[in-house]
Amino acid sequence: MLEKYKFLREYGGPADLKRYDYGELQELAEEVRDYIIEVTAKNGGHVAPGLGVVELTLALLRVFEPPRDVVVWDIGHQAYPWKVLTDRKELFPTIRQFGGLSGFLRREESPFDAFGAGHSSTSISAALGYRKAFDLLDERDRYVVAVIGDGAMTAGMAFEALNNAGHLRPDRFLVVLNDNEMSISPNVGAISTYLSKILSGHFVQETRQKVKHLLEHLGSPALRVMKLTEEFLKGLMSPGILFEELGFNYIGPVDGHDLPALEKTLENIKRIEGPVLLHIYTKKGKGYRPAENDPVTWHGVAPYKRESGEFIKKPSPPTWTSVFGKAVVELAEQDRELVVITPAMKEGSGLVEFSQRFPERFFDVGIGEQHACTFAGGLACAGLKPIACYYSTFLQRAYDQLIHDVALQKLPVVFAIDRGGLVGDDGPTHHGVFDLSYLRCVPNLVVCAPKDEQELRDLLYTALHYGGPFAIRYPRGPAYGVPTEGFRLIKVGSWEVLREGREGVILAVGYPVYQALQASEELLKEGLNFGVVNARFVKPMDEELLEELSQRYELFVTVEDNAVMGGFGSGVLEWLARKGYSKRVLNIGIPDRFIEHGNQNLLRSLVGIDAKGIKERVLEFVKGCVII
Repeated sequence: MLEKYKFLREYGGPADLKRYDYGELQELAEEVRDYIIEVTAKNGGHVAPGLGVVELTLALLRVFEPPRDVVVWDIGHQAYPWKVLTDRKELFPTIRQFGGLSGFLRREESPFDAFGAGHSSTSISAALGYRKAFDLLDERDRYVVAVIGDGAMTAGMAFEALNNAGHLRPDRFLVVLNDNEMSISPNVGAISTYLSKILSGHFVQETRQKVKHLLEHLGSPALRVMKLTEEFLKGLMSPGILFEELGFNYIGPVDGHDLPALEKTLENIKRIEGPVLLHIYTKKGKGYRPAENDPVTWHGVAPYKRESGEFIKKPSPPTWTSVFGKAVVELAEQDRELVVITPAMKEGSGLVEFSQRFPERFFDVGIGEQHACTFAGGLACAGLKPIACYYSTFLQRAYDQLIHDVALQKLPVVFAIDRGGLVGDDGPTHHGVFDLSYLRCVPNLVVCAPKDEQELRDLLYTALHYGGPFAIRYPRGPAYGVPTEGFRLIKVGSWEVLREGREGVILAVGYPVYQALQASEELLKEGLNFGVVNARFVKPMDEELLEELSQRYELFVTVEDNAVMGGFGSGVLEWLARKGYSKRVLNIGIPDRFIEHGNQNLLRSLVGIDAKGIKERVLEFVKGCVII
């Protein structure tokens, strides 16, 4: 695939960048963009973020000396050019494929990946940790850079780190704020870039440092006036006064696609004492028209036709996300007290139509998972019916708020938890395989998972009428294609017997229910008749039915797309032990390790929660048991 790229084909690593002139660098930048488009058209992935930071990546690699100098990228969505231009250009076509490169940064993948993360807003904290470690290890000549997007800067963790860095005031510490919201007009941008070059210049910064030292020792009224005047003028001309007050030297905004200006600014910054925040502005999706025109859609996409930007879609049932999105709109039409909250996941959580139909009842709080949860609690206290929509992996960030601010107070907040279970190509940072475990232990909280689309609608309807904290988790991707119509109440804590058996019973929850049914049909061909129960409520469990099943069966199998440790199966074992029942129990679920990225169904097969895997595990289990 590299044959068509002149510069990229011959490119040997970051050292080569220092011998290129700016004309050659521009050609290389265009080739990197084209290469990313070529690969993601086949694999899918995060397109727009990476296309916007090609020049920034080149500048960082030319001005600094990674991996000796540390560059920490926030999340990794933006880091596709980094992978290509460090040491993985040949492997880049394997990105997000099973056994190939991760779609995020991974320390074990490359020495250039200083810190791995799949959740936003961690870069400044990690970079500050590096900086102070280097100081303590007497490696003060190493530079540390954190690159964070303006969206990620909305998270509280980013400001916690800025606050701490402003207090510690480390040298050789740079935060690059990549602003790709295109909110700065061209003429303002041009003026700001000019001022930034002046402000970052050696003479001005040297003078500022001398003035600062004089102020500290003399306290001269005249010098104080000079300092106040400087801050006043900068406050009028730039948005950096907040960062200055936090203890940073603010530089910017700078055009993030003007490589010579960006490189010159970075060189000047290396001579500034104390922490620096460089504010750059970039165009998300730059170089690919469909991504430039719709950067939200092109943040992360499935495979597409690069010529037209048309997505390659295979016929499939509606996704679980779209089923939820449709249901919540229908319920909002019936109930004016229903409100929806999301931490920056409007599109991903299927809430676009809701936000358009009911804008006054829709709250996107930005990347603020903790705030979203407590905000929902406040809405509930005032008598509304909030639905807080999270990806499973992001709800982990709001765990304290869920316990302290919602469950403890028995507030009627509904948690709609998307991406439960194995999510596929995004890998271990995004697999939602811990939620049943970390939710099951929370008092007052109902925890459930639907077997299909209609049950998702019914559980959502039930949750809104329950009057207490209620969590519904469902998978990513296509659902089963079950027809849906209307809503019905489901008795909280009730399970559903789908098949009677003789040798044993399979208790399945959520996505694996239909897989368990299919496995039971295959087991019949082997002469084994296993019953199947839709154990849709993980908490409370259907103890009445469990009692009845315990009188009938000696062999129990539990199946879940959640970590085996502490999950639904653990709950069944706890109940059996508490009741004093001695049964043979097989727990099937996600093993005690992080599961790598790959096709969603392939991963389900590898961990054995598909029909074939369940059948094979049950056959092996039965061989080791004496059936009474």
